[in-house]
Amino acid sequence: MAARAQRSPTVRRHVGNHASLVPVCERWYEFTSGRLALRKLARVIVVEDDAVLRRAIARIMQGRGAQVSEAGSAAEAKSLLSETPPPDLLVIDVHLPDETVFEVLELASRVSPAPIVVAMSGKASPEEAFRLAQVGVRAYLAKPFAIRDLESAVETALHEPPSLDPLIPGCVGHVPMRELQRQVRSAMVKEALARTEGSRSGAARLLDVSRQAIQQILRGRRARAIPNRPSKAQGAAERPSQRPPTGPSDSAS
Repeated sequence: MAARAQRSPTVRRHVGNHASLVPVCERWYEFTSGRLALRKLARVIVVEDDAVLRRAIARIMQGRGAQVSEAGSAAEAKSLLSETPPPDLLVIDVHLPDETVFEVLELASRVSPAPIVVAMSGKASPEEAFRLAQVGVRAYLAKPFAIRDLESAVETALHEPPSLDPLIPGCVGHVPMRELQRQVRSAMVKEALARTEGSRSGAARLLDVSRQAIQQILRGRRARAIPNRPSKAQGAAERPSQRPPTGPSDSAS
């Protein structure tokens, strides 16, 4: 009890008016002892306009050994996403003061390797929640939440496969099945290579395929990147005749 009494003022100073966070913050050492172990995160970006809540979340991630960058707006988040190394995790508020969260997530989707995204909001509509899933958000937190909820959401995002249900139905009638399969294979290989720093063997292990399969997909990507070249027959037909024009002396003879 004495130890808890000594920690409480510090915890309450960091958490401020977010009362739901205080009881679990006071049991902080219970979590750092490893009961809810997370995969090691090298870099985390926390995007939240409430400075008190943002700092509280940042401290949790720092306690896991991560380098944490904080942003209070979409513009700041975009600036941080352009830095290297890319983040492993993006914890972001849905309602930001300057731009929509979807503009930030669009930029995050172009980062390679792409960060895991956990979104949080106190008033996200069902339509927003569905759209967040469509753009790659792996877990959603409803405010107010406790630290245990945050830890659980990050754990889920890191270890459970994302649902493809929000993505696939929209392709029906627009993308042929074979083309969709090709795009999925290409995107997965690209991401696996980014996560393994270009190692084809590492990417093959990550995707549970052979190295030859990786090479075949890469060859297909290179072939599609080269513009179609005309065949020899087409080239001969398209080239102008090299025979010199007939002159007056030729016609006389």
